[in-house]
Amino acid sequence: MKLDLTKLFECQKELDATIAKNHNISYENTKERRIMALLVEVGELANATRCFKFWSNKPSEPKEIVLDEFADGLHFLLSLGLIINVSNKTFSYKKKNVDLTSQFLEVYKKINEFRKKQTETSYRKAFISFLELLPILGYKGLEAVDAYYLKLDVNYKRQQNNY
Repeated sequence: MKLDLTKLFECQKELDATIAKNHNISYENTKERRIMALLVEVGELANATRCFKFWSNKPSEPKEIVLDEFADGLHFLLSLGLIINVSNKTFSYKKKNVDLTSQFLEVYKKINEFRKKQTETSYRKAFISFLELLPILGYKGLEAVDAYYLKLDVNYKRQQNNY
C-alpha cells in the first residue's frame, strides 16, 4: 500500500506555524518534546485498541476513537518530518504477519532509533512502522488521512480557543 502525504505535510506545516506563533516556540526548541508527544500518542492509540490488556475482556474503543488517536500520532510524525526536511513524502507499507502488540513495540523501537539518529532513513522506518499498524487494525490508509483532516480542524479550533 502506498500513501502520498505531500498535502498532509503542507497542512501540518501551516498548523505548526500557527502553534509556533501562538506559543512562541520553534522546531529547534521543541524537537525532544515532539518526540515525547509522539511516544505518548502511540501509547494512547495502543490503549484505545486494548491489544495488550490480557487481564480484560473489554473490547477496543470504537473505530472513530481509534482513528482519532492514530491521527494524533500522524500529526507528530508529520511535524518531525518537517524538522528534518524529509524529501520523499510518499510512504509504502505492507500488512505484516504480526500481532498488534508486537507492531506497537516495533513502532516504539523505530521512534527511539529515530531519536538517536535523526536521518531521513530512520524517520521513514519509524513512519512506515506506524503506518503498518493500519492493516493490522483493519483500516485503510485513506481512512487515516480522513481522520487526520478531522483532527486538523479540531487542532485549529483549539488554537483559536487558547488551548
